[in-house]
Amino acid sequence: MKRTLLVLSTFLSAMTFAQNCSELFISEYVEGVGTNKALEIYNPTASPIDLSAYFVTRISNGASVSSASAATSVQLTGTIPAYGTHVGVLDKRDPSGTGQETPVWDELQDKADAFYCPVYATSNAWYWNGNDCIMLAKGSASSPQAPGTILVDFFGKDGQDPENTVMGTNGWSSVAPYDMTAAQGGNTMDRVVTEDHSMIRKPNVMIGKNNLGEVLGASYVFNPLLQYDSIPALIPRLDEVTGDTLYQVDGVTPQWTGNWESLGWHDCDCNPLSVDEVKAEKVTIYPNPSTGEFFIKGLANVQTVSVINALGQEVLNVNNNTQTIIAVDLTNRRGVYFVKLTDKSGTTITKRIIVK
Repeated sequence: MKRTLLVLSTFLSAMTFAQNCSELFISEYVEGVGTNKALEIYNPTASPIDLSAYFVTRISNGASVSSASAATSVQLTGTIPAYGTHVGVLDKRDPSGTGQETPVWDELQDKADAFYCPVYATSNAWYWNGNDCIMLAKGSASSPQAPGTILVDFFGKDGQDPENTVMGTNGWSSVAPYDMTAAQGGNTMDRVVTEDHSMIRKPNVMIGKNNLGEVLGASYVFNPLLQYDSIPALIPRLDEVTGDTLYQVDGVTPQWTGNWESLGWHDCDCNPLSVDEVKAEKVTIYPNPSTGEFFIKGLANVQTVSVINALGQEVLNVNNNTQTIIAVDLTNRRGVYFVKLTDKSGTTITKRIIVK
């Protein structure tokens, strides 16, 4: 207990809380099958930011911030451009690797700006499994508890391990207390949303969880869907011509593909409107996320509407002449979709819709 209090006081003594749109934060967390692990970090400012001043720490299986060490942390590399992202992926690229060394899928490798933690024994910061906290901080990964370390963002609840051996799950869930307790009690609405899922920060989030006193507080609750949208990390592969689901040789099990098209860019209210977006009419998509049916409103000046799936395939194209609102039904087609809107002048904007 004394150790925990010491760590807390060290953080708080150096901490100055950032204002909205002034500091990096986690914009997407990927917990895919096997070694498919990624973290997207977003720069909400008008200037590029050097990542070498930041590190990521994994706090595993119900441990506390007091367990942070060089072995659980890794220094970031590279630079994030203004209003841009940095995608870090677990460094497993040996095509002959097996077990913990099984290579990250090609479609996730293609999204990487940098690869981290190739050797678990050196640093296990990138080996989360849906029930681990992730801390983004400013300071040195070799001394994560040194004076001067500043918390930037925090994913999860310190000291909580949402592993449910009865239900066979390993992650935070959708119904309070968000650890599958409600499901074990018979609530069928409670389901895991962090294990084998990607968590995408909602556009209205403009700052990370940077108050360690709040995060470590006894009353703090991590509701994963409060600031994040959850989508499955994998989706069935579709035939490029017919759009039908492709199956493995057993004719029952789908062929899977990574649902990671959302990585590499982030929709945030910190983003300034571009010149093109100023010319295009303000368009809203609701509900978002959707269970399948959603509406696109404000299309008076929009000539064409195209809906594109995570594989880059166009699933809908509408030539719009007079409608100001249209309905789209993608029931039973879960994933991230992109709605491309083009006005009469040729100006194009793209919005994202999540179908659960």
